[in-house]
Amino acid sequence: MLSSLGGTLIDYYVKGGVTMHPMLLCSIAGLIVIIERGIVLHRVKVNTAQVFGAVRAALLQHDLKGAIAVCDKNPSPISDTLRAGLLRFGKPAAEIEKAIESVALHQISKLERGLWILATVANVAPLFGFLGTVTGMIKSFAVLAEIGMGNPKAVAAGISEALITTAYGLFIALPVQAAFNYFTSRITSFALDMETSSAMLIETFNELEDQPRVGPSETHGPAPIGQAQTVP
Repeated sequence: MLSSLGGTLIDYYVKGGVTMHPMLLCSIAGLIVIIERGIVLHRVKVNTAQVFGAVRAALLQHDLKGAIAVCDKNPSPISDTLRAGLLRFGKPAAEIEKAIESVALHQISKLERGLWILATVANVAPLFGFLGTVTGMIKSFAVLAEIGMGNPKAVAAGISEALITTAYGLFIALPVQAAFNYFTSRITSFALDMETSSAMLIETFNELEDQPRVGPSETHGPAPIGQAQTVP
């Protein structure tokens, strides 16, 4: 049965004409990107609430080194974004926000890598299919003009080509568009988590700065990285 199906697909490919070649390239490119992005996004698994909770708990204990260690133990775009803010603890808020934004944009760019190929394939594949439809109809009318209705089989060959290319173009575009939408929604969710956790991190910094200080911390500000401050 599989061999029969394979033979049928090959026959359709041959009957589809020259526009089947670029559509084959589109399908291969789309499949490669879907597999590669699927693996990448599958590996990006992190419980944002759990990671940020551990980071916040460490900060409230004035253990900046411990908060950074939490990010190191849970590698993800969100952890990298939090780590960028933690490394600038004690700096002006504008500088912290700029560092976080820079890392977040870089992480989102890495997650979106290759998605433009999926968007292009989803748009171009049906166009190649419609192009095959036009060329197939041109062939049919050319045969019809030459021999009239005396040979319906010759006319049907062009119509068959037109229908096959349209079907193949849609067959390629539909799963590719679905994969593109899925990956985009996942990346949007990551971006929202980055934004939320970053805002909460800055709020935690402000909360620590508002805490009353005693001794040297009154003049020297937050403790340097890795040095715990004394809780009053």
